[in-house]
Amino acid sequence: MRCCAAGPWPHSALTTLLLTAFLLSSADGNNGTVNWTTKRAHSYVISRIKAVQKNVYTILSKVHSDRNVYPSAGVLFVHVLEREYFKGEFPPYPKPGEISNDPITFNTNLMGYPDRPGWLRYIQRTPYSDGVLYGSPTVENVGKPTIIEITAYNRRTFETARHNLIINIMSAEDFPLPYQAEFFIRNMNVEEMLASEVLGDFLGAVKNVWQPERLNAINITSALDRGGRVPLPINDMKEGVYVMVGADVPFSSCLREVENPQNQLRCSQEMEPVITCDKKFRTQFHIDWCKISLVDNTKQVSTFQEVIRGEGILPDGGEYKPPSDTLKSRDYYSDFLITLAVPSAIALVLFLILAYIMCCRREGVEKRNMQTPDIQLVHHSAIQKSTKELRDMSKNREIAWPLSTLPVFHPVTGEMVPPLHPDSYDNTSMPLMQTQQ
Repeated sequence: MRCCAAGPWPHSALTTLLLTAFLLSSADGNNGTVNWTTKRAHSYVISRIKAVQKNVYTILSKVHSDRNVYPSAGVLFVHVLEREYFKGEFPPYPKPGEISNDPITFNTNLMGYPDRPGWLRYIQRTPYSDGVLYGSPTVENVGKPTIIEITAYNRRTFETARHNLIINIMSAEDFPLPYQAEFFIRNMNVEEMLASEVLGDFLGAVKNVWQPERLNAINITSALDRGGRVPLPINDMKEGVYVMVGADVPFSSCLREVENPQNQLRCSQEMEPVITCDKKFRTQFHIDWCKISLVDNTKQVSTFQEVIRGEGILPDGGEYKPPSDTLKSRDYYSDFLITLAVPSAIALVLFLILAYIMCCRREGVEKRNMQTPDIQLVHHSAIQKSTKELRDMSKNREIAWPLSTLPVFHPVTGEMVPPLHPDSYDNTSMPLMQTQQ
């Protein structure tokens, strides 16, 4: 039988206690389930299965006690799933001289559903880092407890530990804060910004710039959730994070500098705007002032119109009167003339005019000669005759034979060899070079 050590209990004492539970429960001889609760905040669920004349007990999982949290609506909620809290629930089984550091991952979901509520997000970078649940609760969920099932997986031993997180959303008296500003921080990841000390430093810097009486962090969103791109793993680049804060006083003059035409022009040219209070953030936070968003809810006019619901009965429009059965016949002759006959007649007239121009008004060669002066015709005829005579003479002219066709001596006998072609050969078509055989 395999058992799991639980916290500070010695291994021998736990084994003895499990054997005692085994003997007490097996005395009745009936199949069933035994719930054995320890003095700690969790319990072991032990099921007994009867097989082949013996009882087999298997530890399924460890169930922790429920944890209650009380966030406020419209205010950032952060809950850290610490690995150290669950690490003691898994048996380390380390080798001699080795420190156990098992990879642990978490799965979170709303009870009865496969995923979390829409306002709640979860992030865990690696199995060796803590998981974080964060989000901004909505007013619609005030007074309704939200039960989140948290399951921890030990990736080395494949064991699980589970407990429930009950989120009781409370209504905030100062919510919603009318003036809200959203900053984009380029040198931070979302899990780094969720750390309490980092978030506290950022809110302190904002308070020094804004000087409000009440200042709350409303929401934190990763740049990847806004359509951002995953940064390259060079120079320790960060993905960026959006942080929305709310206050009860109007925006300071420093924050209003972003709306200046000069800074708007610099942002359109992808240049860094000139902000006087940037030095109060630059030491720790690199803020992209071109992506800051200032929302004044006091100036927004509500466009909501109250819907007046009726009784669901249509008003009485009188008795229905169908059309008469004795309808008059309609003459479509005029429609035919307008639709087909008139366009066809116009097309026929245009065709006849074009045929007359192309055929009947054509100027022939005789008419052209009649309109041409005689002296011009004589010159044209003389040029044609001269061109013809030159072409005939070029065909009958004598040209010199190419060197390749002259008589040559035989290289062996020394006799003269006649040319390749006789004298009667038409030399006008003879190529300039002939191949010697």
